[in-house]
Amino acid sequence: MTEKEVLIERGSKTAKNGFKNEIFVVEEFNAWKHSELAKSWLKAMDYDLKEIESVEATKVKGSYKADVQVAIKIEIKLKSLTDIQNLQVKLVSNPKGFNQIDKRWLKSYRELWDISSDVYELLQYFTGEKKPKINNPKDERRMFANEFLESEQQLLLKFFNNNKTLIVNDILKGRGKFSAEWMLVILKLKDAETIDWALEPMNKVLNHFGNGEIFITPRGSFKIGNITIQRKGGDNGRESANMLQFKINPAELVGR
Repeated sequence: MTEKEVLIERGSKTAKNGFKNEIFVVEEFNAWKHSELAKSWLKAMDYDLKEIESVEATKVKGSYKADVQVAIKIEIKLKSLTDIQNLQVKLVSNPKGFNQIDKRWLKSYRELWDISSDVYELLQYFTGEKKPKINNPKDERRMFANEFLESEQQLLLKFFNNNKTLIVNDILKGRGKFSAEWMLVILKLKDAETIDWALEPMNKVLNHFGNGEIFITPRGSFKIGNITIQRKGGDNGRESANMLQFKINPAELVGR
């Protein structure tokens, strides 16, 4: 059994009270001296528990990639310093389910990624900001990726390929002081008394989900590696259904 597997096993044994939201993670970190789960997380972040003086976790407010910020004060050779770590927390109840990691209006993504006018217009048809320009579309509200002309599909795939690194970083890690440095995935199956978890540095998360082929799925969505790109939909037909969203299955990190 690898060290990571040992930590995951230990986590599944100790967290018997379940998990509801990020507050659970904050409370565990703040009670780290008595929480075997928090100690396991700190070890997974490469901390020596003997060197830690204090841990103070807070919930990050606002639209940031980080959900929890943890200030870890450590003392090494009589020198005291404080590490600030930003964690993105994902609660998963289905090992095969999908979790939305980013959704915005196209104009927001245009500003982030400098989307050209021709690509932007095609994405407007894809999300439903513009109604289908073809006869007999599968959905009267929008166009699927495989309903575009071959040349248009290639244009969109080229855009995602040329901007792959930027896109994957923005939707998973984010920018600024509250960009996420770690992803903590907690898997709690329905009616289970225990949880499984994985805590990975964001570089590994980016590599796991973002590396891979860029293609159009049989259902007409786009894929960048293990990331699905689709129209948000739902929302009882409200305009917000026309937003673009990115989804992953965080449980892949737990190794189930």
